[in-house]
Amino acid sequence: MINISKYNVELQNAISFFWDKRNEQKKTQATDGKKDQGNRGEVTAGKQLDGFLHLLKVAAIDIGVPEESIYTKGNHLPGFFRPTKNWDFLIITPSNKLISVIELKSQVGSFGNNFNNRTEEALGSALDFWTAYRENVYPDQQVPWLGYLMVVEDSSTSKRPVRIQKSRFEIFDEFKNTSYLQRYQLFCKKLMLERHYSASCLIQTTKEKKYSSE
Repeated sequence: MINISKYNVELQNAISFFWDKRNEQKKTQATDGKKDQGNRGEVTAGKQLDGFLHLLKVAAIDIGVPEESIYTKGNHLPGFFRPTKNWDFLIITPSNKLISVIELKSQVGSFGNNFNNRTEEALGSALDFWTAYRENVYPDQQVPWLGYLMVVEDSSTSKRPVRIQKSRFEIFDEFKNTSYLQRYQLFCKKLMLERHYSASCLIQTTKEKKYSSE
């Protein structure tokens, strides 16, 4: 078993880098006079989650994965419903066997606009990946390990219960009177329950760079 506490420093550094990079990108956008639509400019600028990639790389090396088997850039894998998808973190053996695939996402503000998008993205990526695997796009190998990491802002907005749109049929009880943070918690648990992902991790972080994880 891995002693998770040994990575507390790397995790705190990843959180700090996440917020520092966001602030840096916002200042750049303000200077350039570009309007940020729903935080999309910051998200598509990338790099915010690089600290988590470093953490994953350190943890992989600690358990014996050769550094040359770890990939954090240009990670296009074949899909079934689309030609390829670029994943964030891969482990591939020297004999070209796919061992591990991890997707990293984040959400700060604009919860009403983006929560459904995040859930649909994660589910669609998993369906695409596992269907391609079923169709033998990775021949003669064991089942890969698929991971999902979500970083969400812990704020008054994300912790406030959200009104549910009226449905023509009764919704599941666990969604009633929930905040977006609680919905993300449920989502990550259900991703594993339904075996869409081998493991999922939700990191809740404040702008003061404090965090908690599940």
